[in-house]
Amino acid sequence: MAKDGVLVRCPVCRHEQAYAPPAFPCVCGKPVVPPVRHGAAVPLTHRTGADAWVTVRCTACGRSADWPRPELGCACGTVLRIVVASDEAGEPPARGDSGPAGTDTEAPAHDDSDPAGTGADGHPSLTPSHIPLPRTAPTPRPAFRPLPVRSAGDAVATAALYLRWLGYEDVREAGPDEERPPSGTRLAALGVLAQVEPAVRETSLRDVECAWLTAMALSVTCVCFALCDFTPAARDRADELDVALFRIDLSGTPEPLNGAADELAATGA
Repeated sequence: MAKDGVLVRCPVCRHEQAYAPPAFPCVCGKPVVPPVRHGAAVPLTHRTGADAWVTVRCTACGRSADWPRPELGCACGTVLRIVVASDEAGEPPARGDSGPAGTDTEAPAHDDSDPAGTGADGHPSLTPSHIPLPRTAPTPRPAFRPLPVRSAGDAVATAALYLRWLGYEDVREAGPDEERPPSGTRLAALGVLAQVEPAVRETSLRDVECAWLTAMALSVTCVCFALCDFTPAARDRADELDVALFRIDLSGTPEPLNGAADELAATGA
């Protein structure tokens, strides 16, 4: 087990496995590791953009920053959210609840003396004070928070982080018993297969077609990431096959390169 690793027990099947939280780079240059709790995990049944991040304080400089919340996939199929020590501080009081002693956070009572509302001229206003979003409106996602790319491993980690930001759960690297790509790395999650080329070379037509064929066999969405770029033939073929292409810049931000990528980035998983 790694130095900062813990044993995590799945509350569904009671299986225990070792987990080592990832280290993130603080602006001061020191690694920041979320202080996970031994044995503590919660099944993830619904993901929202707000709870996908956790605030962790750097032990070197004291700066607090938000980082991806640790998650782990169990062999029984359950996605586990690892409890971080900072979670024990509790959530802020919900709207309408009482805050600290002597503080009342309850919303002010509505004044029924003017239920319709009036405009500047004293006549009733025809514009409602609030127009609710339609039930089909997706939950807004927070802005993607990139990590600088300094190595091939950083490029693969950025692709995995971006897939998770899009809404794909339990992102993992393809195992040795799964089909290996001609080059680069394969990432898989429920509903998606991603080809990542972390080398400084253009992703070829063959790379895109092989990834697409594998994705079609699994009936999942195909996505391709490249640290350098894609050949013109690969771009044309990706447009024909509706494969989303992203180029990862050194700041760690995936840039959509075609219509399929623009749509995926806008709508998510």
